[in-house]
Amino acid sequence: MVDPLISLLISIALVFIGLVLFWPDRGLISRWRHTRKMTERVLMEDILKHIFNCEMADQNPSVQSVAGALQIHPNFASELLTKMESGNLVRCEGGSPHLTSSGRQSALHILRAHRLWERYLADETGFAESEWHLRADRYEHQITPEDADILSAQLGHPTHDPHGDPIPTSEGEIVEGKGIHLTEVEDNVLAQIIHLEDEPEMVYAQLVAEGLHPGMLVRVVEKTLQRFRFWANGDEHVLAPIVADNITVIPIPEDQAPCYPIGDRLSTLRPGEMGKVLRISPACRGLERRRLMDLGVLPGTVIQAEYSSSAGDPMAYRVRDALIALREEQARLIQITRIEEETP
Repeated sequence: MVDPLISLLISIALVFIGLVLFWPDRGLISRWRHTRKMTERVLMEDILKHIFNCEMADQNPSVQSVAGALQIHPNFASELLTKMESGNLVRCEGGSPHLTSSGRQSALHILRAHRLWERYLADETGFAESEWHLRADRYEHQITPEDADILSAQLGHPTHDPHGDPIPTSEGEIVEGKGIHLTEVEDNVLAQIIHLEDEPEMVYAQLVAEGLHPGMLVRVVEKTLQRFRFWANGDEHVLAPIVADNITVIPIPEDQAPCYPIGDRLSTLRPGEMGKVLRISPACRGLERRRLMDLGVLPGTVIQAEYSSSAGDPMAYRVRDALIALREEQARLIQITRIEEETP
């Protein structure tokens, strides 16, 4: 005969397991269904963005391109596209999905949210440039069109993201910038960077490591099948042509070129040497830029290198009778003109 106490304990355990699994809204199965639904929504929004980008580039999207872009199985991509077609977000023509009017509207909202978030991360936070795109990829699915309008107003209604991509308006209008790939520029022609492609991630990381950013003036000096050599803000850069092809520029007549002061980098000063600040590079944004300005790093300020740490980095600098420590990567963003010591 079964012990009544054991039967009671088993019954309690079964009830507990049932509650854990099937409790409305909070049970594991309910949460799993909610997570799956949210994941599908995010994937569908990513598909809309992929199709929109393909259409803007005059390319035909496909089940295979969707699967590759989202890194999902083609069968799952096909299943999602079928649901989106039923929801009047896409229509399939000749095996290629295309946006409907409502699908395009949704795609533009996601694109607007993404680029606004990138601008926010660049201008208002201390996140590294390499993190902006990935974080915006997550945040773009979390705000409504009304939230996007609020974010845009908070940022002063910017027209472009930090990579130079145009931000769609709340009405869904988008103006694509005109330019050419850097690889199309003839030797010794002056041009200005207007856009850096942020995908694929590895290529963009290399552009960031080179210190390139929209607004920089460049001059091509050598083009071969193996390398692409150019000058930008006084520095020589050498890239593989496939990497340089991710840079969009507009040629500028010599007499219309904006005049930017170009000097040495603060990081080139050795202990005891002084320099006068010309400007902080536009590549320095957000909290880091505001911190440098709060510390007195402004055009005209005299800075003296004092001493470095035992490892050589960071370096201590004297700014307006105060000592501040800057890493080399920070000091490289400050352009100076050297002040030679006066000889008696």
